[in-house]
Amino acid sequence: MQFLDFEKPLEDLYKQIHKLKEMSAKNKVDVSNSIRELENTIRSTRQQLYENLTPWQRVQISRHPDRPYTLFYIEQIFTDFTELFGDRQVKDDKAMVGGMAMLGDQPVMVIGHQKGTNTKMRQIRNFGMANPEGYRKALRLMRMAEKFNRPIITFIDTPGAFPGLEAEERGQAEAIARNIYEMVNMRVPVICVIIGEGASGGALGIGVGDKVAMMENTWYSVISPESCSSILWRSWNFKEKAAEQLKLTYEDMSGFGLVDDVIAEPTGGAHTDPETTAATLKTYLVKTLGSLIGLDADTRINQRIDKLSKMGFYDELEVESDKQELVN
Repeated sequence: MQFLDFEKPLEDLYKQIHKLKEMSAKNKVDVSNSIRELENTIRSTRQQLYENLTPWQRVQISRHPDRPYTLFYIEQIFTDFTELFGDRQVKDDKAMVGGMAMLGDQPVMVIGHQKGTNTKMRQIRNFGMANPEGYRKALRLMRMAEKFNRPIITFIDTPGAFPGLEAEERGQAEAIARNIYEMVNMRVPVICVIIGEGASGGALGIGVGDKVAMMENTWYSVISPESCSSILWRSWNFKEKAAEQLKLTYEDMSGFGLVDDVIAEPTGGAHTDPETTAATLKTYLVKTLGSLIGLDADTRINQRIDKLSKMGFYDELEVESDKQELVN
């Protein structure tokens, strides 16, 4: 079990339990009562730690190495999943997975970032940072879903689109922009869920939908706290301050109108009880999809456009006064 920086009190308690179990095995002593007391203390301590999490702590939880990724949720939530590969132009991008599946009795197309569950697989999956061919694969699958009238479900978990030279040469920005444009006009229901990190254009490339939801311990921002800190303060030492200023938690995103819903996680994060988290996510998807399927395509598209048009803050200038100032 891996512990985050702020979980040091929990780590100490688990170490005490481990020592008690070793002592019990060695000396044949009954320590069950002591272990039970420590387990109760662990539950209460975890509850206290997770009651008032800071933005930076939520970022840490979203990156926990044991946190469930897209393929786990696909396995737990969907049936009859058939993975599809390749963008029909360059290659298959392992950082982006997708395919046809069943959500209960409803055929769907599910797409998402995949980081990898160990060091070797993280390298193969490029740590969830998709290249242009990954976003073009996603668009190919979305167009296929539209052709066969299958709702689209996307899972977002990426530190950003891959920023390498070869990615830029193959049109990273164009691929993401094309996906955003096409997703606005999809004639099938689209549900997007941020299950981990939601960074920059890498998230937006599969993040435009009728409903956009965040899991409780995730973040959604134009830039990571570390990169923001290095740009503003020329150091990563201010990443906690950057996380606070970026307003990247679900509370902030809901307040700005950038996400529609939040999906609760077990106390301690999704990695402490992945099966329960998957069941909660499935319930949300089934309920939300049921409300969207009843709408006709044109209504859904217009609602998407209206929602996007209301995002952000802006001021309107008085045109006549501006002209007068130029004349003077």
